[in-house]
Amino acid sequence: MSRRSRAEKRETPPDPKFESRSVTKFINNLMVDGKKSKAEKIFYDAVDIMESRSGQPGVQVFETALTNAKPALEVKSRRVGGATYQVPIEVRPERRTALASRWLITFARGRSEKSMAERLAAELLAASRGEGSTIKKKDDTHRMAEANKAFAHYRW
Repeated sequence: MSRRSRAEKRETPPDPKFESRSVTKFINNLMVDGKKSKAEKIFYDAVDIMESRSGQPGVQVFETALTNAKPALEVKSRRVGGATYQVPIEVRPERRTALASRWLITFARGRSEKSMAERLAAELLAASRGEGSTIKKKDDTHRMAEANKAFAHYRW
């Protein structure tokens, strides 16, 4: 463990187009090999695609998708005696958003549409409607936590 104090949390500046911090964090997660302008182009193209398909503002669809994908519970392995238990714990708000955006990006990359912008738009639209791989992952995580509720007393 580090002998120093905890690292300070840095404020992420809001993105220039929508003035949203969550959009900036999402773009930073989307970025590969430090190519931020490419990640921004992919995201903004996906927002345009979502607007044309859904008829709603693209950022609103994005926010809904992010909210729908946020998990409330997850399991953490705890070793007690000789056995390892999957202990359900509540997810901190920052980690919720991080997990949701990570899942959205991972499952968007796994889709079969032509461009990454189309894949991302399709995954975000599906998540905003409460369906798709990301929502399935969230439900599986919740189901796992529910199944292991008996070990909740090992939480510390």
